[in-house]
Amino acid sequence: MSPAPNLQGGRHEPTAGFDWAAATLPETWPDRLRPWLPWEMAQLAWSFVRKRRPVQLPADLPGAATLPKYLLQEFHNLPNGNYSHNITHDYVRQFERVMLGCLTGARAHMASHLLPATDLLDVGSGGGSTGAQLLAAGAGAVTGVEPSPYLLRHAARRHPRIRFVQGLAEHLPFEAASFDAVAVCFVLHELPPSFMRRALREFHRVLRRGGRLAICEPGPTQWRRGAFDLWRRHGWRGVYFRLLAKRAHEPFVGAWHDLDPVAELQAAGFTAVRDEEQFPTRHLQASVG
Repeated sequence: MSPAPNLQGGRHEPTAGFDWAAATLPETWPDRLRPWLPWEMAQLAWSFVRKRRPVQLPADLPGAATLPKYLLQEFHNLPNGNYSHNITHDYVRQFERVMLGCLTGARAHMASHLLPATDLLDVGSGGGSTGAQLLAAGAGAVTGVEPSPYLLRHAARRHPRIRFVQGLAEHLPFEAASFDAVAVCFVLHELPPSFMRRALREFHRVLRRGGRLAICEPGPTQWRRGAFDLWRRHGWRGVYFRLLAKRAHEPFVGAWHDLDPVAELQAAGFTAVRDEEQFPTRHLQASVG
């Protein structure tokens, strides 16, 4: 196996050739809990509801020294966030169910704007589901970029046809004009606004002239409207997605909904920006002139 990658290794691709599927990664505290001991399972259960705390990273974790502070939180109430073998494994398997399967249609909508694409980048690839669906829909080569080594390993094992690279949305490890399409699914609302703006500029930088960008994020309706109004509009699903929006630990989601993403995309250099909501998701489409 090749040496551990450098998360911020410059504008080249620092993890080319790194086999994430075969990567040996250190355990973190949730991985060391023993399921046959009730008090340790109680500790795990309590961690889902207690006050959030910074994640604990092993010193030898690839890219640990360069992860920005905003990432070192227990997003989505996950014990130790996106940094453990077991918790991320379950998260990858259950996320589609938590979203009631709506992301399959959302990704198909993204594909309608992005395809055909020869070289497609999936930013914040997580478990690789977005890249895999776009690949199945007709994309050529697909590259997924993700900061968590644990998610990268799960994704590489589940989707061997996709190339996975460790990196940050706001500091993409690729040369300029490397891709003709960029997909971003449920990522930008998890970035502080200043990092989100850097990410948009990075998307513009790595796209070729005429390249297309598709963004899917949580819609504003379940964040802004009350439960009764959502029940009238969308039935029990409306109430469900409101509870999900308000209870999942996403520290920057309120700031995201306060922004004008169309104006932010235009400020980053994009043209032909389109904004539409398809409850419970919001879609933004843009291109590079």
